Amino acid sequence: MIQFEEFTLANGLRCLVHEDHTTPMAVLNVMYDVGSRDEDAGHTGFAHLFEHLMFSGSVNIPSYDEPLQRVGGENNAFTSSDVTNYYLSLPAANLETGFWLESDRMLDLAFSENGLEVQRKVVVEEFKQSYLNQPYGDVWLKLKPLAYQVHPYQWNTIGKEISHIENAVMDDVRSFFRQHYAPQNAILVVAGAVSVTEAKQLAEKWFGSISGGVPYRRQLPTEPAQTEARRLEVTADVPLPALYKAYHMPARRDPRYHAVDLLSDILGRGKSSRLHQRLVKEQALFNNISASLTGSLDAGLLVVSGKLNAGVDLAEADAAVEAVVAEFVSADVDSLELAKVKNQAEASLIFGEIDLLNRALNLAYSKLLGDANLVNQESQLIQAVDVAAVREAAQLVLRPENCSTLYYQAEKAAPAELADVKA
Repeated sequence: MIQFEEFTLANGLRCLVHEDHTTPMAVLNVMYDVGSRDEDAGHTGFAHLFEHLMFSGSVNIPSYDEPLQRVGGENNAFTSSDVTNYYLSLPAANLETGFWLESDRMLDLAFSENGLEVQRKVVVEEFKQSYLNQPYGDVWLKLKPLAYQVHPYQWNTIGKEISHIENAVMDDVRSFFRQHYAPQNAILVVAGAVSVTEAKQLAEKWFGSISGGVPYRRQLPTEPAQTEARRLEVTADVPLPALYKAYHMPARRDPRYHAVDLLSDILGRGKSSRLHQRLVKEQALFNNISASLTGSLDAGLLVVSGKLNAGVDLAEADAAVEAVVAEFVSADVDSLELAKVKNQAEASLIFGEIDLLNRALNLAYSKLLGDANLVNQESQLIQAVDVAAVREAAQLVLRPENCSTLYYQAEKAAPAELADVKA
């Protein structure tokens, strides 16, 4: 159980405080309700670009990292399709430094042409290294637009293409900041050796005077139900062929979400899962295979992914996966099998709560979902899933017509005599 108190400032900033005096440390987590789904189709990658720009200097503080490091703190951030999250940890005695830093970049960024150019180059290089020049790096760049036809989940957080970042101009950057990085679009969590009274005082002192901003009304297109199977085949210079199958599934707030989460664990989590036992251990078709969820706020994906053993045909491997899936749908899961994945999921929750930063992050995300106390109800929701709920979830999600399949072929090596000629 994570104990917390919450309050909201007049400008709309939602604040949560989790006291833990067993540690001398404190954590500040600021979650902005903006991700790549909030971008314009012609200007993608902006949420991720801002993850970098927010460290390039704010209106009153030219360097974010230096003041934090001087007081023994460290920080980081991440961007997803749904949120942009910034977090820092430092000795609780120096907590006000964290409030000063986070409030100033929420107030306004420096917005220098040089800062934009530097971070633009960093992001472009990341795009190249992690997505274009990395084996299998462009999988999501291929799979997402195959699975999503209208929803902005069709592009990855890095962006749809490099040119969108290369051509980003200051007016577009300023506009994106004004629209999304404001108190009423943010959730602040303070955790650690801090009292609620102190947190309220510091929140009011450093964030209270910032304008709430113009309310952002999200109006995203709803992805239509997929009514026929889709398939794409690509070829790349990779060690082994790979198979990816994406099934549309309910959104994070949907009451069926946890049943789908558990069925994905039964299907493809770890070496005792059905896919691993059947296709890696018994049939030796795959080198590795797993199933996981995107876990997105809007309707997401259950993705089965695996790399084949050398010499195995992708069509044969795909048919084998579909046979395991069809078997899963046609019969109820064993109650002991379900109990095992429930216990694994609950253990992950418990171990996750050991870390102070994880507690702060989970509180922020639960608040974004609509109720911060959801962080304490997750275990009950998992345990409430029964065999019937898993069967219904499987029949809803694991339908052939609901699946987008990506065949990721490995380029065939040139014959030895030709390779010698080219050399």
